Amino acid sequence: MWSILLSGIATALSLLVVDLVVPGVTISTLTAAAIAAISVGVVNAFVRPILQTVTMPINVISFGAFSLIVNGLCLWLASLVVPGFYVSGLIGFLVGPLVLSTVNTFIGNYFDKKAPAFLRDGSETGSELSTDQSSQL
Repeated sequence: MWSILLSGIATALSLLVVDLVVPGVTISTLTAAAIAAISVGVVNAFVRPILQTVTMPINVISFGAFSLIVNGLCLWLASLVVPGFYVSGLIGFLVGPLVLSTVNTFIGNYFDKKAPAFLRDGSETGSELSTDQSSQL
């Protein structure tokens, strides 16, 4: 549960960085950034797999370059449902998702390393409880 919240916060912060760096991407308020993060997550979870499946032949022919178009389309679709979040122009359409992905990776990794233990998934706590039979012999 906490990892989903941290992921949403990372995406919202990443969208604010995209707003600062990429011309053509505009976010008017912090609330719009939070709602846009949810919208981007929903589009990436449900719409993007369908688009990737449908465009797979084009993607194979273009050696994966068409994925940039699919990512831009997903960001643009997410912006359609959120007031205060706009994606316009070719630079916003193509560069916006690249910057969003890069910044989101860095922020997500930072949260993974710096978040308190109760906010993480708990994968580290399981290793402390494991018993090693060879050391007990």
